[in-house]
Amino acid sequence: MALTSHTFSTDNHGWAELLPQRKPSKSLHGTHRVPWVVIGAGVTGLSAARRLAEHNPDDHILLLDARRLGQGASGRNSGYAVAISQFSGEFDPEQEKNYRRVERINAQGLNLLRQQVNDHKINCHWHEQGYYHTAADTKSLQEYENFKDHLNRLGYDHTLLGKDELTERLGTSLYQAGIHIPQGVLLQPAALVYGLGDTLPANVTLHENTPVLKINHGEPCVLELTDGQITADNVIVATNYEAPKLGFIKRYIMGSTLSGSFTRQLTKDELESLGSLKEWGVLSLHSGGATVRLTNDKRISLRNTAEYHGAVLMSDAFLAKRREIHRSAFDKRFPQLAQVPFEFSWSGVEGISQNFTNFFGRQTSNIFLAGGYNGSGVSRGTAFGAALADYACNMPSDLVSDCLASAPAKWIPPRPFLDIGAFFKVKSRFIGVGLDR
Repeated sequence: MALTSHTFSTDNHGWAELLPQRKPSKSLHGTHRVPWVVIGAGVTGLSAARRLAEHNPDDHILLLDARRLGQGASGRNSGYAVAISQFSGEFDPEQEKNYRRVERINAQGLNLLRQQVNDHKINCHWHEQGYYHTAADTKSLQEYENFKDHLNRLGYDHTLLGKDELTERLGTSLYQAGIHIPQGVLLQPAALVYGLGDTLPANVTLHENTPVLKINHGEPCVLELTDGQITADNVIVATNYEAPKLGFIKRYIMGSTLSGSFTRQLTKDELESLGSLKEWGVLSLHSGGATVRLTNDKRISLRNTAEYHGAVLMSDAFLAKRREIHRSAFDKRFPQLAQVPFEFSWSGVEGISQNFTNFFGRQTSNIFLAGGYNGSGVSRGTAFGAALADYACNMPSDLVSDCLASAPAKWIPPRPFLDIGAFFKVKSRFIGVGLDR
């Protein structure tokens, strides 16, 4: 099926809804000839474009996004830049090298982001106090034991917390046990993307609302736009779960649609009922558990649904139904805030592979691709973008080697088997979720 601009539909929801209106950059029209094109202006594409500009200061680099900045997955996540990932299940000694490889990638991505935020004074509510992994029910309590063992074996800093300590810090008595990970950052994801996009090097030009409808392979490549054409020597594809629309990693990646809600801003008395911390983030130790944050601007954000929804955003009618699920989870955690309404709800799509691996490397002689972060895209996507630019410029590094070592993705069957399999794959993450949802 031929792509059109409507293939990349969006809405005005997400973390961008909490920010002042931003004027988008101009869409691109006409005929152009450039050495480099980066498709996708999320954290991966922004990171790749910035690194390409450093390596090629005399080259003009076009950075294109089908939507407005901040309306893709990079502006619709929950705003965690993690350094340490949770691997479900018992520690596998045969996977220790892989565990450490993933954490090296996360750490490098976090370091790159920290440097860019500091250098360009990006106001994205950067909060470097770590986050909490929590457990409220039987299955998550088993994962608590698994993760504790994982952290001990790998020698990573962490603090174990009981119910009383969590209640004192977070203002909810739901959680029975938790682990505080100090190496990590909470942030406003749309503000981060805005800041990164508005501080690009001089030889990078960002064009929003400029979908690439087709790539004609060759040396050079020819990219077809809604009203124009680009001839490019090299192309970097950073469109994550939408890469199959351009003919890449078909049958290897799918999109899972998640949804969440924000409260209105809390009053002083309401904030005082939430414990001792002014800002915090909770990641459930159950794969289907709720992600909850007390944000810098004094809202509670809660996300606890995931489903196969055709890899598209939810309509307002669908969101209204999911909002009821958010409300139930909120009231269960914060009965003292039962009078506090939700002000905004949003959905977003994460790119996942069947075996939860990542994608990185060369697709053709002059087309390069990265994506598939399985919900950990802020830090890892930043690292993959920088590494992909290094790789495309024939500049080897330890980071490139780590990214290239990602396990091959397992094959995903075509439709209708895809729809059936994806539905049950995503649904399975909620088995035994209990109180954690």
